[in-house]
Amino acid sequence: MDQVLKITSVLADPTRYDIYQYIARKHQEVTVQEIADAFHIHPNVARLHLTKLEDVNMLVSETKKTGKGGRPSRLYRLSDDVIQLHFPFRDYQLLSKIAIQAMMKLGDAGKQALYETGKLFGQELVQQHVQSMQALEQLSIEEKMNILQKAAEAAGFYPTFHYSENQGKIYFEIFNCPFKELAFTHPDSVCYMHNAFLKGMLEVLFTNAELVTEEIMPSGCNSCTYQAILKK
Repeated sequence: MDQVLKITSVLADPTRYDIYQYIARKHQEVTVQEIADAFHIHPNVARLHLTKLEDVNMLVSETKKTGKGGRPSRLYRLSDDVIQLHFPFRDYQLLSKIAIQAMMKLGDAGKQALYETGKLFGQELVQQHVQSMQALEQLSIEEKMNILQKAAEAAGFYPTFHYSENQGKIYFEIFNCPFKELAFTHPDSVCYMHNAFLKGMLEVLFTNAELVTEEIMPSGCNSCTYQAILKK
């Protein structure tokens, strides 16, 4: 409970919360000066915010040489610790493990149900960000990608997207998988479901989109990378 109170106290400051969100979206280490510049605050104030986030294990830091001479810089990044706040206590990660293991014990039928359910939830997530399904055909690729970005962030993915018009492909990379801990212990089932989830998201916006998985974090990569081939 003491740790919960510390975390809620740290995140109660709007600037500090925005700094954490900024680092989560950036996917890279940041310096005190970068945060000071981005939020128009004094470096000492930026350092204080970063230190408080590190005190509750939401960030970690290390000192590195910049290669430009002078003093080494302290770089901050997201912690790998999982922080969950529930009042009263709930353990939904345990529930997820039980549900996934139960589904996989059903064999092919359970695996298919996991795929279909993941895909359905992906579709519903995007549909919540679409004002009118009838107007989808009139949207540009960029507008559809913006919807995809918002829906993905709502699910905690914080991806980056790049559209190649010549290739007819959307390249995207996910740094923060909300299923990461389960994926490392149950990669076959969780990544299979996650793949279906992403397909569902894509298919609402892009008819006949083919999703190709290139890299996944459980294989030792720093991120999960995909290609979405947009078939005409």
